[in-house]
Amino acid sequence: MPDTTGASYASASYKTAGVDIEAGDRAVELMKEWVKKTRRPEVLGGLGGFAGLFDASALKNYEHPLLASATDGVGTKVDIARQLGVYDTIGHDLVAMVMDDIVVCGAEPLFMTDYICVGKVHPERVAAIVKGIAEGCVLAGCALVGGETAEHPGLLGPDDFDVAGAGTGVVEADRLLGPDRIRTGDAVIAMASSGLHSNGYSLVRHVLLNEGGLALDAHLDGLGRTLGEELLEPTKIYSLDCLALLRTAEVHAFSHVTGGGLAANLARVIPDGLHAVVDRSTWAPGAVFDLVGRTGRVERLELEKTLNMGVGMIAIVPEESTDVALTTLADRGVDAWVAGEITDRGEHPTGAALVGDYAV
Repeated sequence: MPDTTGASYASASYKTAGVDIEAGDRAVELMKEWVKKTRRPEVLGGLGGFAGLFDASALKNYEHPLLASATDGVGTKVDIARQLGVYDTIGHDLVAMVMDDIVVCGAEPLFMTDYICVGKVHPERVAAIVKGIAEGCVLAGCALVGGETAEHPGLLGPDDFDVAGAGTGVVEADRLLGPDRIRTGDAVIAMASSGLHSNGYSLVRHVLLNEGGLALDAHLDGLGRTLGEELLEPTKIYSLDCLALLRTAEVHAFSHVTGGGLAANLARVIPDGLHAVVDRSTWAPGAVFDLVGRTGRVERLELEKTLNMGVGMIAIVPEESTDVALTTLADRGVDAWVAGEITDRGEHPTGAALVGDYAV
């Protein structure tokens, strides 16, 4: 039908609609060198295929291999990265959130895929995000076998982005960790977090930035660096530390301390009839936790339900394995300590309790 309005229209294209395929191709080229650094012998092919390939015959040495999988994101911490224009650390957080969940059951991380959603593809920015993911995969001992970068103009602003990932690991069936292994008298070993990790940032941003009016470039007493640097501190990746612990000591369970805090995550691995009693006085949370609490007048219980309060991973080991476990972690540079014990006495029906006051 002929145009009767007299108006003149340019021809439409994917690019004029906001999707730049050429920029996406450029991003892929820039990220290839980083993905290559994560390669394991079992990985087949290279970046750019429709699917990542992992040679499952590598599992033939297992008598009864169980595959473990997990998926996660980083949450609103990505907004701190966006505001600061720092994109090469957020990938560490993503790998930690996925692979540290997988290692909890005793599984060795094998491979991971990522999903990066952006309002507009800036090739160098996407490559920086993938660089961080690749570096995280190296720290976790897994391969980055593929991913997807999606451009969503109109749904996200030009500088907005989000990341998610999925991972797979493997564990021998008779070495699967979990609640059935835990016994009365087991020691609860805490491993220090590197900071806030990747949970509770909706509260943190609300309290410190929105209500508190603090600037990300502000140098605050106690932090020893800017607020932005503190908030972007990457989540510690414990995967290889946990695997090392499994080689040197008897381990009954791990617990990855993420959303819900220490008590709620520890309760997930405690069997009915037993309790994990953790003594707060065995450690002092870092300054950033106090900053959030003071600035927002956040009650301690709410802080503990939202933030990790300085503990990123828990190992539950027999009492006789405590010394070798602590030595193994110390040799790997992991700050760890006995924070409590497993008991069948007490009045803590939730399966985990925090007692005492933090040392200050």
